[in-house]
Order: sequence, then C-alpha cells, then structure tokens
Amino acid sequence: MEMKESGVINEQNLAESKVALVYGQMNEPPGARMRVGLTALTMTEYFRDVNEQDDVLLFIDNIFRFVQAGSEVSALLGRMPSAVGYQPTLSTEMGTLQERITSTKEGCITSIQAVYVPADDLTDPAPATTFAHLDATTVLSRGLAAKGIYPAVDPLELTPTMLQPRIVGEEHYETAQRVKQTLQRYKELQDIIAILGLDELSEEDRLTVARVRKN
Repeated sequence: MEMKESGVINEQNLAESKVALVYGQMNEPPGARMRVGLTALTMTEYFRDVNEQDDVLLFIDNIFRFVQAGSEVSALLGRMPSAVGYQPTLSTEMGTLQERITSTKEGCITSIQAVYVPADDLTDPAPATTFAHLDATTVLSRGLAAKGIYPAVDPLELTPTMLQPRIVGEEHYETAQRVKQTLQRYKELQDIIAILGLDELSEEDRLTVARVRKN
C-alpha cells in the first residue's frame, strides 16, 4: 500500500514503477529458492548498468533463506556437511552473492539485508558468514522488546562504520563511546544485582545502574 501511495508502484503503468520484486516461496524446491537471490541481483545489476544507469537499493528478506536453501541442495547432492550441519560451500556461495553488490562507473548498489539468527547465536556460521560481508550491522534484542523498548536495538552489538570522529565529530563519537561503556558496565553488574542486590554496589556502580534504568 505504501509503495502505491508513494508512486514506487504504478498500477496504471507498471513500466513506470520504480521497484522489481522477486519471490522465493518456502514450498518451492530448494534449487529454485537458492536462485532467487542471484536472480534479484542480476536484475539489480541490469538497472544499475543498462536500463536506468543509476543507484539501486537491493533489499533482501531474508538472507538466511539463501543459506538454508543452499544447505538443502547440498544435502540432496550428498555432500558431507560442515559445522552445525551447513553446506561445506557456505562461504563460497555467500561470497558469490555478496561480492557482486558493488559500485561501477554507471552507479552503485546499496543492499539492506534482514538476517535471521538461529537461536540468537551471532557466532552461528550462517549469520557470521553474512556479517563478514556487511559494512554495518544492527542487532535487535528479544530482551529489549520484552521490556517494551522499541526499536529494540542492542547498542552493544552495533557495528556502525559511520561512527567515526571524522564523520560524526569528536564530541558525538566520545559521547557514543561513553554511553556504550556505561551500558556494558550495567550488563556486567546484572548478575551481582540479582544475587546481592543494589546495596552491595559501590556508589559509582549504583549511579551507573540509575542512569541506565532511567533511560
């Protein structure tokens, strides 16, 4: 609906639409689902280099499904699985997709990708392999969502490449670092608070707890 209202999708003249959608349903064969991401990327390259010769946004939801489909294909081919049951070609397949997301003299491709993290384990081979190709990551926390904090972004897991003194300024950078240090200290104190209570903390640590809980 929002795409229609903003004019991104023109129902009266689809040729004037500014979006192309590629779907891979979970009831389709794994080989077909595995090709969806590559198909979308080929279309993106076409818009960048041939048709529009402009900057293109590639949104992938969810990149884990690409890995999952590759794992199913690998199992059907009888390959020996590697870590945690994933295909032995995981890094190669991910690299084949991610390394095509690049800029040329004609334009650039910017990709935003949703990443499902199995069991909330950021060290799982699937998300870990994906993160290695991304410039920045934003991690959503179930714990923060349960507390009613939205957006439930975990600031301790953020990896923003733009958070540099030369980009945001020295004051902004230093403030962000101090906030992260305060949040990290609060996280370290949570077990102590649960066992001994706030009264056993030092004055400085009680101030840290008060600051975090206030915000």
